[in-house]
Amino acid sequence: MFDVEALIQFGGLLLILLAIYAQTGLFFCFFLPSGSLLFMAGVLIANGLFAHSFFSVCGLGIIASLLGNISGYVIGYKTGPFLYRRADSRFFKRQYLTDGTHFYNKYGALALSIGVFFPLIRTFGPIAAGIIKLRFSRFLLFVFIGSVGWILSIATAGYLIGSMPFLRPYLRYVVVVIIVLVTVPVAIKIVRGLKRKK
Repeated sequence: MFDVEALIQFGGLLLILLAIYAQTGLFFCFFLPSGSLLFMAGVLIANGLFAHSFFSVCGLGIIASLLGNISGYVIGYKTGPFLYRRADSRFFKRQYLTDGTHFYNKYGALALSIGVFFPLIRTFGPIAAGIIKLRFSRFLLFVFIGSVGWILSIATAGYLIGSMPFLRPYLRYVVVVIIVLVTVPVAIKIVRGLKRKK
């Protein structure tokens, strides 16, 4: 999981797009490192080690994010009451869904734009929007804005860092730091949830 470059070399662009789609659309895939894959794609493009252009990766990434968000919205719209009644499991916690709903209620439609930058919210925000039956056109506008911002910022950061040759020996550590920064808040949230239950 931490060798993101090897994952990309193995799965290529398809793996990146599937990770983006799954993390933004399927509640049981919230843990996928889509941001790290996107970042590393930018690095590889800058070094001429990826067969696809920066613009094709970003364009297809935005489409994958949109499709994922729409899938999450549909899941929430169709199965919201069932998800709230569903028992906690290894890949699903009702607390995640509640957090996504609270985040949306606190920040309104803007949450759909900025939520893609945060783990868990990226996955459960669209489901929460579907549960409360937010008008679809409004939902689509805000997730489009968020998807463009998220995909372009992460891929551009990878491209810029990849353009600095002196950082190449440390890229694996940079990716590990990114993964840790993304997953630590999730781990803290899980631990706090367990403590509350106890």
